[in-house]
Amino acid sequence: MIRLNNVYMSYGGNVAALHDVSLHIAKGDFVYVTGASGAGKTTLMRLFYLAHAPSRGQILIDGQNITRFKPAQIPYLRRDFGVVFQDFKLLPNRTVLENVGITLEVLGWNKKDIARRVNHVLKQMGLEHKVNSTPQRLSGGEQQRIALARALVNEPKILLADEPTGNLDEATANQVMSVLKEANIRGTTVVVATHDRHLLDKHPRRVIMVDKGRISEGGDEA
Repeated sequence: MIRLNNVYMSYGGNVAALHDVSLHIAKGDFVYVTGASGAGKTTLMRLFYLAHAPSRGQILIDGQNITRFKPAQIPYLRRDFGVVFQDFKLLPNRTVLENVGITLEVLGWNKKDIARRVNHVLKQMGLEHKVNSTPQRLSGGEQQRIALARALVNEPKILLADEPTGNLDEATANQVMSVLKEANIRGTTVVVATHDRHLLDKHPRRVIMVDKGRISEGGDEA
């Protein structure tokens, strides 16, 4: 599903954010990307959906070499992804229903089907009662779960979650992990970036370790 071959990434100058990264994540896998702050976790995740282009190397998504994609092809690539950002990127003047359903709106779903699907996903998060709220009326933890609901609403082939439990209490973090596991069972390939060792121990899965821009362990398919 995701394969990187000898990928380098630099933001300029001679300092590489990623150095000679090769890894394989199989279809239907559930993996953690972990490492110290600044190790390159977020940079690596952003390469998967071409938020950044690599300086060198090859990235294959579902067998396609996306490093050769033209700009017009990138939006179609991203339709297969659900992405949870650390800063959530919720639209402040839209309701929870509108924020979560925006992907389905872009895909041409009608309002009735969007509402039905959004309410189903919000119920999984325990947030169906917030459907008409706006982001500024939500706590940070609620915003985080709304961002996850938005990423999952179209049942993406690949889900990328950057610190999805970082601001949550343990009970809510466990609820989020249950939702991620259920999505994985339904066939979504799940990649979670985290530095939380407790999360790795409590919900063990394959771990890809990033250290100073290099893959130090776990890069091969499990």
